[in-house]
Amino acid sequence: MTSSAAASNPTARDLATRYVPAAGRLDRWTNAVAAWLTRHGLSLKGSRILAVRGRSSGQWRTTPVNVLALGGRRYLVAPRGHTQWVRNLRIAGSGELRLGRRVEAFTATELPDADKLPVLRAYLEAWGWEVGRFFEGLTKDATDAQLAAVAAGFPVFRIAAVSGTAA
Repeated sequence: MTSSAAASNPTARDLATRYVPAAGRLDRWTNAVAAWLTRHGLSLKGSRILAVRGRSSGQWRTTPVNVLALGGRRYLVAPRGHTQWVRNLRIAGSGELRLGRRVEAFTATELPDADKLPVLRAYLEAWGWEVGRFFEGLTKDATDAQLAAVAAGFPVFRIAAVSGTAA
């Protein structure tokens, strides 16, 4: 199998550990700008600062995320794969979404691969222009079979607000 064929047909093991680091200076700069704006109360198409306790340190770790609303529920999608925030959220099971001074505590449930397809499609429709390069050529128009083939490489969490916190 050629390397390009291997890249287009990842194994289950590759998907279970798939992680795409920030590509370079431009990615780091745009993430920093998005995070700064969100920390100061300006949401960019649903952006929030995700805060999750570190699985080893217990310290709060933060990163900018896009919160997807779909069918009356909300989701966090990890376009770069099994990142540190994903690993931390799996262990913690909860976190906070921050926008300026507003803080919303939430609980998270990771979706099985079979339930991810409509969420991944909606995420690509909303933010494909921003995160499309992490989906390796897939768009909102990808077939269910194409999305199902890569679903394991894109963790998705359904989030629910904890009673008594900001919405």
